[in-house]
Parts: sequence; structure tokens; C-alpha cells
Amino acid sequence: MSALFEPYTLRSLTVPNRVWMPPMCQYSADSSGPGTGVANDWHFSHYAARAAGGTGLVIVEATGVSPEARISPADLGIWNDAQVEAFRRITGFLKSQGTVPAIQLAHAGRKASADRPWNGGGPVGPDQGGWQPLAPSAVPFDEGHHVPEELTTAQIKQIVGQFADAARRALDAGFQVVEVHGAHGYLVDEFLSPHSNHRTDEYGGSFENRTRFALEVVDAVRAVWPDELPLFFRISATDWLDEGGWTPDDTVRLAPVLKEHGVDLLDVSTGGNATRVRIPTGPGYQVPFAARVKAETPLAVAAVGLITEVEQAEKILANGEADAVLLGRELLRSPSWARLAARELGDEVHVPQQYHRSA
Repeated sequence: MSALFEPYTLRSLTVPNRVWMPPMCQYSADSSGPGTGVANDWHFSHYAARAAGGTGLVIVEATGVSPEARISPADLGIWNDAQVEAFRRITGFLKSQGTVPAIQLAHAGRKASADRPWNGGGPVGPDQGGWQPLAPSAVPFDEGHHVPEELTTAQIKQIVGQFADAARRALDAGFQVVEVHGAHGYLVDEFLSPHSNHRTDEYGGSFENRTRFALEVVDAVRAVWPDELPLFFRISATDWLDEGGWTPDDTVRLAPVLKEHGVDLLDVSTGGNATRVRIPTGPGYQVPFAARVKAETPLAVAAVGLITEVEQAEKILANGEADAVLLGRELLRSPSWARLAARELGDEVHVPQQYHRSA
């Protein structure tokens, strides 16, 4: 058996293979009325296609734990029953194909109230369905962006509770994995990095203080999430800043602490919290960060970042650089990538009966 198609077990859950889909926002939900934040036919067809294509685990895009937690007015949410009911249709189909349904719980922080990327992604105001963003400190993400409101301690506790409520709803919706979004310059990441966290209270300053919010969120989610099901944490392993930001050393330091608090796997990405930084992109450019966490800590890791080729993905796993690979853009281009990879490696993957003539 190839490394890509070896099952992987976390707690009591076994994922059929190591080809996973990372969360990728679709910005396609209704932004007003009863359909606000509700998954629709686009979301169903999008995720169903990857499950039918043999993907072992699918992480549904960043989903707001409250209305103001969304990146854009068109993002998904999980704060009401209508949203839960719509997700059940998706999770039910994914399970029918042997795919594990996962969801990323998110709060956009100072990067909230933005337009869809294809409309430029700039800030939107109340006249366009926008709202006042919240953040650790009143520091805008970039010039021309909203100046966020600095969170009070009471507001921080409220958001921690919103993550817990979202996890309960995710379980009710049929998800088998939840992932806390701690990457890409959104709220949890904003607390982690001294670049965006200028607080002087118990949530700012030292490493222990800056990681406090992340651990409180993890604890709150783990407290309501079943012991037999896994919890993931997505992290930006570096801000790509020469100084004054979150670093790979910080990531390695935090990983075992996350494990102690009940996190089962670190989903390792980079960047998103600082503008105008130089990022040396290329095939597998983020894999070394995942490999370092795997080599130096007891926490399982998934690697992401321009992983496109079958041989490349197989080598990452065979070399022990990660426990799973997350294919983003490539799964957008090729929903049946897992099935094609299995054929190339002489292995097997789930094929729907309707597609057997293609096997």
C-alpha cells in the first residue's frame, strides 16, 4: 500500500486515506435574510464532488462562529439551526462516500467585513452588509482597512463561548472533526502574533499571554467535543517577518502545549497576518514547517502549500514529513485527484458505483 492510501486513525476515527481537502472559502452564501450564512446548492455540489472523487477527509471552509466572525457577508456560519440543517445534507453525503466530514470554526477578527475576493476583497461598510470588526488591538490589517475595536476581557470570554457553541452545533450537523482556525491573520492568529497583538493585559506581551486566547478556545471546544473524535488546529507557522512577528520557533513551542490541551493534529500553513512580506512560494514551500513540527514535537501534522503532483505528495508522507497532505488549488482543478493518484500508484480508493466504468 502506498503512503497516500494508508488509512489514518485519530482517536476512534479512521480516515480512509491521507489525501485531504483544506478549508477554502467559497464566499457563496446569502448575505441577508433567513439564508444568511446557510450552505446552499453550490456548497453541496462543491464538497460532494471531492467526496465522490475519493478524498479521504474534507474540511469545510472557514465558518463563522457568529455573524461578526465572518470574513465577508457571503461566508458560511454556524450560529443557528438553519445553518446546522443545511450542513446535515453535506455531511450525510460525504459519509455515504466514505469521506470524513470536518469543519473549520473561525473568527475573522480585524480582517472581517470584507468584500468577496473577486470584487477586490476590500472593506465593506454597513451599507453593503458590513459591520465593525473586533481584534486584540485597535490596529488595522493594512492601510484603508477597518480600524478594529479592541476587545474587552468580557468580549473575549463571549467569543470563547461562541466557539464552544459552534462546536456543539457542528456535532449536531454531523461533522466528525472540528478545526480551530488559528492561522492567516484571523482572530486567534492575531492574538498569537506580537505584530497584531499590542495588549498589555493577560492576553498580550509574553508568549504565555499571547497564546492564552488560543488555549481558552481549544479548551472550550474540547470540553464539548466528544472524546472519541479528533480536534485539529490550523496555524500559520510564520508571519514571514524578519522581526516582531510569530516565528517557526514559536510554532514548535506551542505544538506540544496544544497537544496537552487536547488537539490531535496541527494543520500547518503560513502567513496572512502581515502585508508586503516576501514569501518564497514554490512547490511544497510550506512543507518544511510541518516537517519540523513533526520531527520536534509529539503532535501529528498535515502539510499544505502547492502540493500538486502524486509523486510529490507520496514522498512527503513516505519521508515522514507529515501524516497527511492537504491539496487546495489542485482539488479545485481536479475533484477526482485521489482517484487518479490511486491509479498512478497502483492502489485503491472509493469509487461510486455510478462511476465504476471509469475505474
